[in-house]
Amino acid sequence: MLELDHETALESAEARLQDEFATMFDFETVHCYLYDSYDEFVARSTVTLFLPTLAERFGRQRLYALAKVQGKVAQPKPTVLFLCTHNAGRSQMALGLFTHLAQRRAIAWSGGSEPSVALNPAAVEAMAEIGIDIADEYPKPWTEEIIRAADVIVSMGCGDTCPIVPGPRYDEWIIEDPAGLGLTEVRPIRDDIAARVENLLADLGIPLVDSLRG
Repeated sequence: MLELDHETALESAEARLQDEFATMFDFETVHCYLYDSYDEFVARSTVTLFLPTLAERFGRQRLYALAKVQGKVAQPKPTVLFLCTHNAGRSQMALGLFTHLAQRRAIAWSGGSEPSVALNPAAVEAMAEIGIDIADEYPKPWTEEIIRAADVIVSMGCGDTCPIVPGPRYDEWIIEDPAGLGLTEVRPIRDDIAARVENLLADLGIPLVDSLRG
C-alpha cells in the first residue's frame, strides 16, 4: 500500500507527466513508467521522504528517452550516458560537469549497475568548490530505453556489466573510484573527469562557452 502522502504526490506527478507527454504516449504508458520508477526507488531506499519527486524526475527522463528511441522527439540533442558501478561519484561528477559545460546544447544522463543509496559527499563537495551543485542528484539504474536513446555511452568502471547495444559510440574512461576517499584525494579525480568531458564536448562539435581548466 502506498503511503497516503506518497499517493497524493504521485497523482500530482502523473498529472504533470501526462500533460507533458500527451502528444507522445497514452495514459497507460505514462502511468506505468512513473510507478515503475517509484518501485525502483522504494526497493532500495532507506529514506522515503522524497521518493515521489525522484520517481517523477526519473520517469520524465525515461519517457523522454523512449520518445527519442521511437523518433518522437523533433531535432533531438546529442545525448551522453555516464555509467559507473554505484552512480554515486565518478558518473555523477561527469554528469554535473557535462551539463554545466554543454549549456543545454546536449543532454547528459548517468546510471549505475549497483546504485548506491546516496551520493558520495566528497564528490559533492569537490564539485561545489568549482561552482557546480550536484547535491540534488541521486543514484539510479540504467534502463533499456535510456541505453538505446544514448548517442555516446561512457563506462567509468562498470566493467562486464556495462550494457552493449548497437548504435551508440562507446568510450571507456579508466578513472579511480572516489569511494571512501577524502576531498583532497577526490579533487584530482574531478579534474581528470573535467578534462575528459571538455574533450568529449569537442568531439561532439560543441564549443565551450566556459572552461574549467586552469
